Amino acid sequence: MIKSVLFLDCDGVMCLSTEFGGRFNKMKDWNRLYPDKAISFTNDYNLMDVEYRFDNFDVKAVKILNNIIRETDCEIVVSSDWRFYCSLEEMGNLYEMYGVIKKPIAYTPTLDNEDFLQINLKKGGIEEERAYEIRKWLSLNSTDKWVAVDDLDMSPYLDNFVHTKRINEGIKQSGIKDKIMKYLNDNTK
Repeated sequence: MIKSVLFLDCDGVMCLSTEFGGRFNKMKDWNRLYPDKAISFTNDYNLMDVEYRFDNFDVKAVKILNNIIRETDCEIVVSSDWRFYCSLEEMGNLYEMYGVIKKPIAYTPTLDNEDFLQINLKKGGIEEERAYEIRKWLSLNSTDKWVAVDDLDMSPYLDNFVHTKRINEGIKQSGIKDKIMKYLNDNTK
């Protein structure tokens, strides 16, 4: 059993809107450094080393995440779409490169056709889909405490949810850390 889990999105939570688009500059750097392996978004940019594929995490957001990890000893499960563009090992290396003190232990599962029959995406869209992925992970794993943190509003679909409404502040937003800590310290679901 895992004691506590933080389901973590990247864009709008750890990678703030001030960093959005940085991956394009990284791609240009990659192409300049490795002209024989030139990449564009029309071909498989997953061939680039992982540190070139994504926008950067905000340094202050990482400090807050590290404080949460230190205080709760939670494990990280990545719920972000970033999980589609690198292996869990690569994601762990990326987290380490950004200064996060714990690597993610898992990704939320990708939904299959049967899962999609269970949810009405016309009603809830990507928010409902992501919440379903989190609930599916919880049904397959045992944990005492958990919280999901995302800039998508999943509050209609998840009880243990903290919404980072301001994508330029993410996890740094006033009161967000306290809300996360409440779930990881008080939640017994």
